[in-house]
Amino acid sequence: MKKLKNETELVKEALRVGAIYAEKRKAGQIESSDPAKRKVEFVYRLLVHDNLIQPLEKGQESEPNMKRKLALWISRQLPPNHPLLS
Repeated sequence: MKKLKNETELVKEALRVGAIYAEKRKAGQIESSDPAKRKVEFVYRLLVHDNLIQPLEKGQESEPNMKRKLALWISRQLPPNHPLLS
């Protein structure tokens, strides 16, 4: 699988937006002291639970795959002229 352009920044933005979504939904809160792996898994599982992204296949649920799913999700949420998409 080819890496997305600006994938690292897209994942950071997905975590930021996902944290806001989780708080508004009252599903939990991401603390700045939480490890990155935990943040990625929390946001991924929340979005899968709410049917906002399609889950990975069993056995494919690794951190890099979850990050890619989050990057793809946020890239579809951003406006077409957003700097992270160019």
